[in-house]
Amino acid sequence: MSDTDQALVLFSGGQDSATCLAWALARFARVETVGFAYGQRHAVELACREPVRQGLAALADWGGRLGPDHMVDLGASLAGIGATALTSDAEIRMTAEGLPSTFVPGRNLVFLAYAAAVAYRRGLRRIVAGMCETDYSGYPDCRDDTLKAMQVALNLGMQRRFVVETPLMWVDKAATWQLAEDLGGAPLLELIVEHTHSCYRGDRANRHDWGYGCASCPACDLRAAGWRRWREERI
Repeated sequence: MSDTDQALVLFSGGQDSATCLAWALARFARVETVGFAYGQRHAVELACREPVRQGLAALADWGGRLGPDHMVDLGASLAGIGATALTSDAEIRMTAEGLPSTFVPGRNLVFLAYAAAVAYRRGLRRIVAGMCETDYSGYPDCRDDTLKAMQVALNLGMQRRFVVETPLMWVDKAATWQLAEDLGGAPLLELIVEHTHSCYRGDRANRHDWGYGCASCPACDLRAAGWRRWREERI
């Protein structure tokens, strides 16, 4: 990768996207971010975005590389298409289709289409996203095949040569914690623990070793289990 490349990072305010933002800042000359408000139950994640951006800008020489943030307001459009446990107070459970009730159909596809439109306007070639197929909730729009197909569709539809980068695709949550340490050491780990948000229930009242959350939803389970495995492997 050329250090003159510029990137747009899909940045939710969560652990994975914060790690991807650090990954991009370590590699590219200029990095912009885009976030999405779509009626998510855990909208508190949006309030975490700017403190994380500011914290990352203070690390290494990343401040000079971090460009503007873009917020796309999708209103309640995704929630209106079909109520899920991520866009309503529905029970978080496994559905008859074998998918978590937190799955929002088409969410990542919509995000990538909007992100590509922003990247097109801003002249950015690389689109960085935190989807993962190794240690995840089973969402089909997080799979590598889905992302590769979406990259082809975006390139054909916009007549550009976007590269969709997914640095976490083949690593588990323990390796994601390790990647954060490798990129920014203890300061980045502390930033992720204290200021990112993953909990689907939007719980910022309960603090754990791995951060804030209800400690029982799928997002908290993955984050906590990854933290424990990473700590065990370091000892």
